[in-house]
Formats: sequence, C-alpha cells, structure tokens
Amino acid sequence: MARLQEKYSKEVAPALMEKYSYKSVMQIPKLEKIVINIGCGEAKDNAKALDGAVSDLAQITGQKPIITKARKSVASFKVREGMSIGCKVTLRGKKMYEFLDRFFNVALPRVRDFRGINPNSFDGRGNYCVGVKEQLIFPEIDYDKIDKIRGMDIIMVTTAHTDEEARTLLSLMGAPFATK
Repeated sequence: MARLQEKYSKEVAPALMEKYSYKSVMQIPKLEKIVINIGCGEAKDNAKALDGAVSDLAQITGQKPIITKARKSVASFKVREGMSIGCKVTLRGKKMYEFLDRFFNVALPRVRDFRGINPNSFDGRGNYCVGVKEQLIFPEIDYDKIDKIRGMDIIMVTTAHTDEEARTLLSLMGAPFATK
C-alpha cells in the first residue's frame, strides 16, 4: 500500500471527521483522481513534437497517456477539428497516491526558489489545479534525453464540497501550501 494512502486512512480521515464533525464516514472528502495534462501547441506543425510529450508523461506517471484532439476549429490558432494537440493521463488508486507522494516530497522541492504552492488555486468545487513550468523537476526525466522543456497542468479532483475542506484535505496529506 502506498505510504500516502496509508496516511489518509490512519491520520487524515479521522482528523477531517473531527474538524468538520461529519455524521458518516462517507462524507469525509477524499482524493478521487489526478489528471496530468500537457498541451502541445507545436504539434500542429510538427507531428514528432507530441511524441516527446507522450514519452515524458509516460515516464513521469508510469501509465500510457492518451492523445487529446481539438474539439473545434480555431482559425486564429491554425487548429482544425480533430487535430492532435496534447496528451493527458488520469491516475487513480495506488498510482495516484504514489504520484502525489513523489510530487509533494521530491518534485516540488526541486523547483527553483520554491516557497510553496498557491493556496488559492481551487475551482470553487473542491478541486485543485497546479501548473508546472518544466518536466525536469521529476527525477524520472533524464536531462540529456529531452528534446524540449514542457510544462504541464496537474489537477487534483476531490470529493470535497468546498475549497476549505479540500485545502484541509490536501494540507493534511502533505501539500506544501505557501503561507501569506
């Protein structure tokens, strides 16, 4: 069992139950899934650019990414409907907790001038989104083998109903939120 998953059941869930005085254990917020997305704008001109993003994402997550396609044509971006424009991975269960543990404890401290993640990046429904400027913060990526530095969006989807509940959940799980 992943270390973070064990921590959730032994420490985080009882603390949340006590703080918010839930009547049932089913009301306790939990992490549902993590979606990691890489938008690859240069894929419309260079088909090989997407291959590098897919391989990087596969190395980071240990799961094969799916290629995302444009839903509609946008003339100003020179994008047609159905063009491949990015890739994403949805992590659940054990892989999700392992990724979150590596993200909080290994990858984020490697960010230059890191003072914590933004505590205000919640969407109003208990989901948290953080943007990463380069994939090099993950130890799985070999600096010599990358073709281009790419950023990614990491979305943590929770069952919390409010941002405050989700913030408490993530901070108890070890999220290094910046202090004001």
